[in-house]
Amino acid sequence: MAQNQQQALLNALKLELEFCEQGGYKTLIGRLPARASENDPMFLFEEREREMRKEHSVFQDSPSCLNYCLQVREHPCSECWLIDFVPAEERGAAVPCHHIPLNERGDTMATLGGPGDAPEVQEAVLDWLRRTILQLEGAPRENAKRASS
Repeated sequence: MAQNQQQALLNALKLELEFCEQGGYKTLIGRLPARASENDPMFLFEEREREMRKEHSVFQDSPSCLNYCLQVREHPCSECWLIDFVPAEERGAAVPCHHIPLNERGDTMATLGGPGDAPEVQEAVLDWLRRTILQLEGAPRENAKRASS
């Protein structure tokens, strides 16, 4: 993966992690809480009205989704930054990101089946995001070590 693509992916994962940690999948009425600074990544999402639902879908109801807050699905999932994490045989699914293996047992959003704010779902997603970020942050160092050997 090219360095700039890897950095973009890393930034997207970190933004998703922050969204989750800030309670992004909890049911909200109205707007997200106001932030004091435009430098805060969550600032980008404050102006979007959140539709009130009983449950939110992990990844689909995230600002990192290409179709977030769109009335009609304008972008195919094949263009999503998450698609490389989806097993090849599941990339044609209606919601491919729900088939990303989140842990060693192979749990996915599809197999966990709970709402985005369910404790077991939150734990699995947060753990996956943190592990994936750490792996990507370690990748440039490992590649540099191999190149200098």
